[in-house]
Amino acid sequence: MFSHVTVGVADLERAARFYDALLAPLGLRQRPVTADDGPAARCWIDPTRPLPRFYAYNPFNRHPATAGNGSMVAFQAVSPEAVDAAYAGGMTAGGVDEGQPGERAHYGKGYYGAYLRDPDGNKIHIVYRGDLIAS
Repeated sequence: MFSHVTVGVADLERAARFYDALLAPLGLRQRPVTADDGPAARCWIDPTRPLPRFYAYNPFNRHPATAGNGSMVAFQAVSPEAVDAAYAGGMTAGGVDEGQPGERAHYGKGYYGAYLRDPDGNKIHIVYRGDLIAS
């Protein structure tokens, strides 16, 4: 469905440390970003597929990065343990808690997730969708 998702960040190196720690337990790795005369960026992918991609960018308009009110990026995990590991990695790398890992039965039986914000305030969700696997 998605080609890529992008979030704006103020400090690209800080964002890279955060997203490396958050996304490694989910099997996502950084890939090189080809310079295109735009702002500096970092990119993460599933190494077995070219798309989708997740980018952290310094804003194109050169204005300060701000988090979108009501915006959230959700990353899929292969297990509840992967949710726990990603959340722990993100928190260790400067994340802010928005909802510790746990079952969210109101979303579906087997739905397990965690919420946090990156150091720039972007809301991140890590989720294991056991409700869909069991269907």
